[in-house]
Amino acid sequence: MGGRLKNGLLLAPGLGWLGLFMVVPCAIVFFFSFFERGTYGGIEYHFTLENFRRTLDPLYLSILLDSGRIAALATLLALLIAYPAAYAISLAPRRRQSVYLFLAILPFWSNYLIRTYAWMVLLNREGIVNRALASLGVIDAPLPLLYNEFAVVTGLVYNYVPFVILAVYASVSRIDPALREASEDLGAGAARTFLRVILPLTVPGVVAGCVFVFVLSIGNFITPDLLGGGRFLMVGNLIYDQFLTARDWPFGAGLSMMLIGIMMALLFIQAVMVNRNAAVRE
Repeated sequence: MGGRLKNGLLLAPGLGWLGLFMVVPCAIVFFFSFFERGTYGGIEYHFTLENFRRTLDPLYLSILLDSGRIAALATLLALLIAYPAAYAISLAPRRRQSVYLFLAILPFWSNYLIRTYAWMVLLNREGIVNRALASLGVIDAPLPLLYNEFAVVTGLVYNYVPFVILAVYASVSRIDPALREASEDLGAGAARTFLRVILPLTVPGVVAGCVFVFVLSIGNFITPDLLGGGRFLMVGNLIYDQFLTARDWPFGAGLSMMLIGIMMALLFIQAVMVNRNAAVRE
């Protein structure tokens, strides 16, 4: 009994914080989604399911699908960049791994908005990238690198790659080196060992990292607004506009609940895959 009480007291601050600043706001948004927009904005407390029906309108579904496509592309590129980096860090001498991990998360020491503005400086027509390519004779005219889908995906990948590195590294570092040696002793080459031993054992880290990037990317509104120049409307921008521009809080809440539902489904799939992998190991 004393142990349970101690555990409860230790969990209380964290659970209280999550309940106050995550569960309660989500509950309020869920509550608002069942009412109507007032004539001049705000909320009229007349029960309706119209907000959820509107989220299924082809216009809004196309925005959701475009957001999912961009988020999926950013997730794939982040994984292709982060997995080799995490694997290389895990193979480095133990005393250097902490240094490499520190360098991987170093961008988090600066504000997200500052990092995004930095990419605007790099990618604009008179920016460092275009000037470097022109000085090397690669291009004759500046490339349109900013205010397009390329810039949005680049910004998302840059900002979220560290999440994937940390998640994959956590999985790779737990692999017993004896498994690699056993695979090599049985005649498997480096490529086959990686595909048949290393990669399956790191699936939980890969899934966790991909879920992090996808969830954060599909709801992002700062990067599309700045690097996309407002030309790419993602679901995060749509929700932002409903709350602060159109002042249609109930519909914005309905869109938010749709996005939260997608995120919860992804997190549930991640939990199932992690539990299944743990059961296989046992």
